[in-house]
Amino acid sequence: MSRRTKKRNSCSLWSSPEKPTRMNSEMTLQLLHFGLFLGIYLAALLGNGLIITTIACSHHLHTPMYFFLLNLAFLDLGSISTTVPKAMANSLWDTRTISYAGCATQVFMFVAFITAEFYLLTFMAYDRYVAICRPLHYGTVMASRTCVTMAAVAWGAGVLSTVLHTANTFSLPLCQGNALDQFFCEIPQILKLSCSDAYLREVQFIIFCFCSGTACIAFIVLSYVQIFRVVLRIPSEQGRHKAFSTCLPHLAVVSLFSGTIMFAYVMPSSISSSFLNLLLEVLYSVVPPIVNPLIYSMRNKELKDALRKLMVSMFFIHPIPMSLMPSWTLGAGVQSAKGLACFFS
Repeated sequence: MSRRTKKRNSCSLWSSPEKPTRMNSEMTLQLLHFGLFLGIYLAALLGNGLIITTIACSHHLHTPMYFFLLNLAFLDLGSISTTVPKAMANSLWDTRTISYAGCATQVFMFVAFITAEFYLLTFMAYDRYVAICRPLHYGTVMASRTCVTMAAVAWGAGVLSTVLHTANTFSLPLCQGNALDQFFCEIPQILKLSCSDAYLREVQFIIFCFCSGTACIAFIVLSYVQIFRVVLRIPSEQGRHKAFSTCLPHLAVVSLFSGTIMFAYVMPSSISSSFLNLLLEVLYSVVPPIVNPLIYSMRNKELKDALRKLMVSMFFIHPIPMSLMPSWTLGAGVQSAKGLACFFS
């Protein structure tokens, strides 16, 4: 046994001239994966961070629509921060492992953010419905307390759903190994490793969540049917363009997010493959946090103008501290202020 080990060690270190080349190619591929994940993560941080900063610093954007968009940006940052940094670490350190507690934490956080985002998108559709179909009642229906309650319901639904999902999933014994064919921990992949009939309990809960998600999608579709009926009757082309510019981005986000995640969970095993599973996971876990800021900012003139003003104020206007100004300047400023006061009085 020692001779075989010694022979294998010598072969792995010296006897194969192709080994260094293969190691170099694997290292290059790992660095490429790390750079790709790093670029994706930085793009998501930059896009959602700009939206959060712009809405928080622009008082004229403190409206229900932008309040929900602010919450959506936070959820996108949370969901992508749950999966991508671990994938970056795995690519950099050439490891494919995650601890049991780390996997449970990843499932808990990811399901919470995804579920909350789904409910938040539903409330955003209702906000657009009230704004376009019932504009005279918008201020009453979408009051600040109502908006805060809706956001709290979305976050609370995410927490409740992930507690039930995580407790059910990680209470099951695993007898099919411990290798997941994905780049982060996901409930369907974990259930495939279960050998207990108790997994049916989790499957039933997934079916319940699927039915509630279908109800949310039906509500969104009906809301937009009513919205488009009203918008198409608007006589002004500018009014129709403004209505579409606020509704189409949200509809695109809902279609991308709900379509990929629901197909990933109900996809039949006959067409399932490692590449298809990985593609769907990337589409609903990595792409939305990057694409959402672009979708909402491309057709939203109000948000683009606020972002432009914020950039100008940050990089091109540098106020001089009072302590650094000459004394004669301060005196002249006081005299000018008195003169203006006398003029307007």
